[in-house]
Amino acid sequence: MAQQNMCPRFEKAVKVLSQRWIALVIYQMLEGPKRFSEIQSGIGVSGKVLSERLKSMETEGIVHREVYPETPVVIEYSLTDKGRSLEPVLRGIENWAEDWVEVKN
Repeated sequence: MAQQNMCPRFEKAVKVLSQRWIALVIYQMLEGPKRFSEIQSGIGVSGKVLSERLKSMETEGIVHREVYPETPVVIEYSLTDKGRSLEPVLRGIENWAEDWVEVKN
């Protein structure tokens, strides 16, 4: 890929993935489909912010939103093929963090 075509794509990818909570939401969903409340309690994000991030990821084609017409309505989120393709990237960050990131208590 030519340098002129790579930079805008790379920049957009970094912009999408660097939004607060996005990578953690994707990472959590690698295990399989999740309901909103499962994602929220798993990472401790506010409902408003999580809703915004999920909508953004749905627009980007990273997440699929499935509505089950039950009472009450059940909504489940899962990764699309595009979203699942981020697994090696996130696992790489996970491995790098284990080796190089220090967490202070």
